[in-house]
Amino acid sequence: MILDANEIARLQDRTTQLWHGAEDFSAEKSLNLAGSCQLLELALGNHRANFDLWHEEDKAREPGASDAIIAEVKHNIDRLNQHRNDLIEAMDRLLLEAAGHQSPEAPLHSETPGLILDRLSILALKIFHTEEEAHRQSATEAHRQRNRARLALLKEQRDDLVGCLDSLWADVLTQRRRFKLYRQMKMYNDPELNPAIYKHGASVVS
Repeated sequence: MILDANEIARLQDRTTQLWHGAEDFSAEKSLNLAGSCQLLELALGNHRANFDLWHEEDKAREPGASDAIIAEVKHNIDRLNQHRNDLIEAMDRLLLEAAGHQSPEAPLHSETPGLILDRLSILALKIFHTEEEAHRQSATEAHRQRNRARLALLKEQRDDLVGCLDSLWADVLTQRRRFKLYRQMKMYNDPELNPAIYKHGASVVS
């Protein structure tokens, strides 16, 4: 399996543009852009979860949002965040299988490729919205300039992260570094672990 961080970053940018341009552009349509590569499908599924999380969180910040809307948004955020983390773990499982045997003597890398791909997804969303602000005609010139500076920094950070991911994967394949599957162990959706749920005898609606 070839992990190409640049290719994934480009797909994240492309689907971010498409999803903002068409409200009914579904996740299933976006996955077709990735062809038959399972890693790309998982990465784009993770990106869609981050995209939906971003906009659900915006709903709760809208002035005048009702208590009912905020409660609904909170439930949606919990569900999406669980899905996002499940996809991070799925990417790491797939990459561990692709990497094959890892030397136990190789230094352990604390951040997994799946977590880095998730960070690239969030950077793609920040870049899109910062670019909007950098060109927003209703804003002041000072506001646009400030966001142009932020945009340059975000792009530099993404370029750095792309390089780090490619370097990590090359080192994993040559057994110079290794990584493990780190389970997120989320507790908030589990009716057996979250006292806010089990004290009331309630269950989570998926």
